[in-house]
Amino acid sequence: MNILVINSGSSSLKYQLYNMTDESVLAKGLVERIGMDSSILTHKPTGKQEVTEVSEILEHNTAIRKVLACLTDKVHGVLESTDEINAVGHRVVHGGEFFKESSIVDADAKTKIRQLIDLAPLHNPAAMMGITATEINMPGVPQVVVFDTAFHQTMPEKAYMYAIPRVLYNKYKVRRYGAHGTSHDFVSKAAAEYLELPLNDLKIITCHIGNGASVTAVQGGVSVDTSMGMTPLEGLMMGTRSGDLDPAIVPYVMNKMELSVGEVNSMLNKHSGLLAISGSSSDMRDIIEGAEKGEPNSMLAFEMYEYRLRKYIGSYAAAMNGVDVIVFTAGVGENAALLREKVLNNLTFLGIELDPAANKVRSGDPRRISTANSKVQVLVVPTNEELVIARDTHRIVQGINS
Repeated sequence: MNILVINSGSSSLKYQLYNMTDESVLAKGLVERIGMDSSILTHKPTGKQEVTEVSEILEHNTAIRKVLACLTDKVHGVLESTDEINAVGHRVVHGGEFFKESSIVDADAKTKIRQLIDLAPLHNPAAMMGITATEINMPGVPQVVVFDTAFHQTMPEKAYMYAIPRVLYNKYKVRRYGAHGTSHDFVSKAAAEYLELPLNDLKIITCHIGNGASVTAVQGGVSVDTSMGMTPLEGLMMGTRSGDLDPAIVPYVMNKMELSVGEVNSMLNKHSGLLAISGSSSDMRDIIEGAEKGEPNSMLAFEMYEYRLRKYIGSYAAAMNGVDVIVFTAGVGENAALLREKVLNNLTFLGIELDPAANKVRSGDPRRISTANSKVQVLVVPTNEELVIARDTHRIVQGINS
């Protein structure tokens, strides 16, 4: 079975085509600047030359059509026909309380995704554009939606409720939902497999650290708490997001600077975090480079980032009454050896012993960076959210056809 995985943004569309016989990637690519006259399609067929095309792609329907054309191209394609694509899996950010697991796309699923647009106004509409464009270009091909929030639906009420009037939950479902669920799910299972230990017996803290970042407490294979909240703004300091702050800051700043709701929302999501403190970049590589040169703002940005990440790890060890494994993943988590070093050397009270040489190794495979004597195992596990989507899509479509 061949599965096409789509991650649709408001002006972009990422894709990967999997052969589920061996879970190999046949091709992957990205369409950027959708809605503009200089859109860019980058197509990377496995074992063949990469192709880049600049053209006018005004909406997602055209983007999907061009992707399918690339996949079936006589020179750069990997399929004879689009009929060889058996199903399509979509990443959807917010599933609310409707979706505790991945789901086949039908009228009911589409209605519920639309009902959740208020909780993910930037992401869910984009996902729907990808779903609709797929229906137009691939009629009759089954589609599956995989949600970033679904893995966290196992959180207990004490973890997901906010201490605000309950009517806000009852009427508007204001609660903690979390995000990056497919990643936290994947790396926690991969960690147990790497250590050859039963997942159900482990207390794992997974750190998905990229431009967006979240930490999850995984106990017995399920999420029991996570740092992102009703939206991806809560929790850790991130590339351009503020993370945790006193909520009274919002009305105070709105009043002092005469900002609208939209302006303050933009400030907290797009102009805060590493970018705000460093004054120059949201990229951890730039921050580390600046800090190593002694640039004060970069040093402060790095110290704040490390401190907040370390606090969340410590709090989740307390929440689970212990921790067996800590996992770092995503762009920063997998590549920023200095950040991992600083975090772990400040968590020695947990019995963590870092192996400095192992920590500096760069690899695309899961690896241990703690010593043999460390009471807590620390791993770096490359995430693969696309593979999770492909696996769920395969499983659900097989179940329908069986």
